[in-house]
Amino acid sequence: MSFKNKKLCSIILSFALVLGIFVAPLQDIAFAEETANVKEITIVHTNDTHSRLKEGDYDGMGFAKIATKVKELRSENPNTILLDAGDTLHGLPIATVSKGDSIVKVMNAMGYDAMVPGNHDFNYGYDRLIELSNKTEFPIVAANVVKEDGTRDLKPYTIKEVDGIKIGIFGLTTPETKYKSNPKNTEGVNIEDPIKVAEEMVKELKKEKVDMIIALSHVGLDEESDVKSSDVAAKVKGIDLIVDGHSHTVLENGKVVGDTLIVQTGEYDKNLGIVNVEFKDGKIVNKAASLFTKEQAAEIKEDEEIKALIEEINKENEEVLSVLVGKAAVKLDGEREQVRGGETNLANIITDAMIKASGADVAITNGGGIRASIETGDITKGDVIKVLPFGNYLVLKEVKGIDILNALEHGVVSYPELAGGFPQVGGMTFKLDPSKEAGKRISDVMIGGKPLDINRTYKLATNDFMAAGGDGYEMLKDGRVLAEYPGLDEIVMEYIKELGTIDKKVEGRMTVVEGKQEEKPVVVPGKEAKEKSYVVKPGDVLWRIAKKFSTTWQRLAEYNKLKNPHLIFPGQKIIIPAE
Repeated sequence: MSFKNKKLCSIILSFALVLGIFVAPLQDIAFAEETANVKEITIVHTNDTHSRLKEGDYDGMGFAKIATKVKELRSENPNTILLDAGDTLHGLPIATVSKGDSIVKVMNAMGYDAMVPGNHDFNYGYDRLIELSNKTEFPIVAANVVKEDGTRDLKPYTIKEVDGIKIGIFGLTTPETKYKSNPKNTEGVNIEDPIKVAEEMVKELKKEKVDMIIALSHVGLDEESDVKSSDVAAKVKGIDLIVDGHSHTVLENGKVVGDTLIVQTGEYDKNLGIVNVEFKDGKIVNKAASLFTKEQAAEIKEDEEIKALIEEINKENEEVLSVLVGKAAVKLDGEREQVRGGETNLANIITDAMIKASGADVAITNGGGIRASIETGDITKGDVIKVLPFGNYLVLKEVKGIDILNALEHGVVSYPELAGGFPQVGGMTFKLDPSKEAGKRISDVMIGGKPLDINRTYKLATNDFMAAGGDGYEMLKDGRVLAEYPGLDEIVMEYIKELGTIDKKVEGRMTVVEGKQEEKPVVVPGKEAKEKSYVVKPGDVLWRIAKKFSTTWQRLAEYNKLKNPHLIFPGQKIIIPAE
């Protein structure tokens, strides 16, 4: 290579080095600018927790663990919003004793950003809901809840600005609230069409130049609902995300309808919803939904602050639970061995209270839902809650007479064996013949003093568990819901207050009769009939043993002097009387 060429190469290399010094920073600046234009917002959400503040075997992870997970998400991404889609302020005694105040305290401590009221959040009455909304450190939004005079007590929407991103959040409450809470709770209040109101909200929020629109919705996805959240998504353009509740639907990765992502976590804080939304230059470029499950939460610790607050609330509740509601002149029987296999005075009080509160023709509740007796003397709120601890609420349905008959047949299918689904009734009487085959044991059903008409429509009061087909009561599942009321414990407390002193006896609402007995076998002269014995095996019940030896369970119980014929144990010897 000539000296001239070497010199030329040296100049070119030097120029390239100098150029690199200037170009590299420019590339870094361009990359930094592009990264700065991409932002991620995390939306964490709950729905239909029904006051399940504490972790439970059949409930969810509890709010103390939710708080831990929310803190973790906030530390990973400070651009995090926490929302609740309703049915939160009512449910278990930890909420109902303070009429929702306890739940508000916990939600404030966790830093919720907004909530929409569900139908059961109206259970303490509209005025109490407004009182609670004034105690929250976050807005309770409900664009379609409007008083009859056109004024509003709840904000229709709120706008959150997060890292320069404006997010408009408006609330929608299900119109079913008018009958899925006691109708008295929404007197003087209209719940307007969610679709119409959603259209108005989208227009309003676009005027506010928001970058994202969220419908915080307690409308749900139940097929029988007149308006579903999927209808809102399909008919109203411009909603980016619907954080939904009401139908207790588990949407693992959400449901996309048009350009709208619908998310829902199920019920009782069994899942925590997480939505990651990516923005580029202020525009949404990606939305991804997921659930953090109770099983995953098993690996995390409870937040100490929220755990301590819940324990403090429980202590405060103890004072309230000692408040007197009435007196018992006799023991009110809620023993497992009785309510799961026969009529009791306490069960009668409960079903009478259900009829009084709802105006139903008849009431049926499952014996397994009655968990304790009330001894003679003072009756406190705590006593009633021990009897009815599950947070079940009262449902009024329309059902046919044949459904009532089938419900009774189903409830006694294993009689005299104890069963959680055993029917405790009010407003009617019936006869039970356990010697007959299943499905043909019930007769002489009387409602209001008149024979049951299988073709007539009746108003039935039951609990929400059975109304949804619980304990195998599928025949009650499809009846039209006429109204939903507060918790059974609250209804029974009010009824006891009215009664004052209770001296109630079993009334014969269920009468056990024996069918036609088979003829006794002929005893051959010279052959003396002898007693036989039978050793009880696992799974045996007295009526099946009786059938095996062509006798009745009542005779075996009497002959063996069994104090409780429903309680026999493996290895126990049953004497079979000689014929």
